[in-house]
Amino acid sequence: MTRRIVVIGGGENAEHDVSLATATAVAGALRSSGFDVDVLTIDRAGTWRRGADALGSRAADSLAAALSVIERVDVVFPAVHGPSGEDGTLAALCALTHTPMVGSGLRAGALGMDKWATKLVAEAVGIDTAPGRLAAADEIAEIGFDTDVVVKPASAGSSFGVALARDATQLRDALRCAAKYDDRILIEDVVAGREIDVAVLREADGRRWASPPLEIHAGGLFDTRSKYDGSARFSVPADIDGADRTALTGAALRMFDALGCAGVARVDFFLTEHGPVLNEVNTMPGMTAASQVPRMFAAAGLPYEQLVARLVDAATVPEPASPGAECVKP
Repeated sequence: MTRRIVVIGGGENAEHDVSLATATAVAGALRSSGFDVDVLTIDRAGTWRRGADALGSRAADSLAAALSVIERVDVVFPAVHGPSGEDGTLAALCALTHTPMVGSGLRAGALGMDKWATKLVAEAVGIDTAPGRLAAADEIAEIGFDTDVVVKPASAGSSFGVALARDATQLRDALRCAAKYDDRILIEDVVAGREIDVAVLREADGRRWASPPLEIHAGGLFDTRSKYDGSARFSVPADIDGADRTALTGAALRMFDALGCAGVARVDFFLTEHGPVLNEVNTMPGMTAASQVPRMFAAAGLPYEQLVARLVDAATVPEPASPGAECVKP
């Protein structure tokens, strides 16, 4: 029997267009593999759509109508990057409806989306991160400047709101920009190192494995513009020695497990002379054929269409709440 898949794209955040590209590519790959595919889109106002048609006049009405589509499918493939999608929101929806879903559940999505929480998890499992601190948007006027820093929203993707600040004026501008995306702002020391990504895939049998590492050549900060204007170059496999590759792969697998990820995740590092330093984790990374994750798995001999199909094969109902068995005292 042909499996029915619904791909959900768009989203009510800055990564809307990036998500649409992922959803379109994933839907095409699934159709080429013989799946019966439907596509739902969340527009910028939060209204759910099926094709060009809004499913309701308000967000709540359209969600109710979208649920009637979701209840008829075998698997949901959420392709919404960023807040109200990748952060566990759609995983929670699938958990409540007991619908198998591609990718990480609520807890992993929420932790991975929050860069400060990710840092705390990394440090707990022995993975280095850049020295940094968390600030509230309403504290901008009180934040002093010590050295070169990178400023980023605590919860955002595609490098929106990320900037390098080398003086007090740049810091103020960077903080104001980051505050447009989140009311919590992460300020980190600049890390000198090569930018290396590693992707981790969990298969249907529970086995997880890491892709060959990919190196980013951006000629500066790998910001939103360089991510999407074609100026950045990628080398995959990255030209690194065996010891560094082992360290990167081990750290990527530890982060995947520590966050409780499922499906696929991209783990971003700086490779320094002292070893890997974690940058961030993406639990719903870009998934067009030209995106970093599919490139890494293609280098391992796993073509794009097969990668997407394997993600569907590994879909599970996100961690539903335990009914709670009564504990018996010994």
